[in-house]
Amino acid sequence: MAFSVVRKDGKELRVYENVDELSSSLAEYISELSDFYIKERGAFAIALSGGSLVSLMGKLCEAPYNKTVDWPQWHIFWADERVVSKSHSDSNYKLAKDHFLSKVPIIHSHVHSINDSVTAEQAAEEYGFAIRQLVKTRVISVSESNDCPKFDLVLLGMGSDGHVASLFPNHRVLNEKGQWVTFMTDSPEPPPERITFTLPVLNSAANVAVVVSGGGKAAAMKEVVDGSDPDRSELPAKMIRPIGGESVVWFLDSAAAS
Repeated sequence: MAFSVVRKDGKELRVYENVDELSSSLAEYISELSDFYIKERGAFAIALSGGSLVSLMGKLCEAPYNKTVDWPQWHIFWADERVVSKSHSDSNYKLAKDHFLSKVPIIHSHVHSINDSVTAEQAAEEYGFAIRQLVKTRVISVSESNDCPKFDLVLLGMGSDGHVASLFPNHRVLNEKGQWVTFMTDSPEPPPERITFTLPVLNSAANVAVVVSGGGKAAAMKEVVDGSDPDRSELPAKMIRPIGGESVVWFLDSAAAS
């Protein structure tokens, strides 16, 4: 059985006994947001990260969601991407396609992936431009507080070092505020070339959920919740604070919450 703890610092922690329960609850959460935004504005703009997150979305491909979700109104984006071929095993696009996109009837033109035939810098520029065009046409909302895109939902994982998207501790991209999408050629984790949403874009989303499983992430999770270690004060996961005052929802299995 899951339980929720709403903290004063804007974090809602939902802890589950195991990954299966977490996955079931995550599917319900995403489905409810999808229904709400499609009814409100005719589209659901969701940005994904990579890693185990996509596999944990697997319940959406099963009944009842595979029939009840209005899939043609979904628009899929990536909060970060490895600048490799879409057929490469490191590609977040390939991961999503293999485990999720190929199993539900999302319109192909609504899947907004990066150009994988250019440099990381060019890929970031082109992706930022594409997002700007979709903001103009209101496929993506715009933040009331700044000019950033306001995705209906940004789904993130967290690394054992506390990184989210491709925002790593003490990396220069954490300080990028002028661009919506930035790039790196020196990622602390391979592959080195990546594009990523910047912190202002992540924090402008209408809803942010971070999905964390496994005991290897428990130490970083403790720092995110308690914030007691001065050596880990700059964890990117701690910097996810939506500007609209909404809570960040953390989906945790018991191992990550230990």
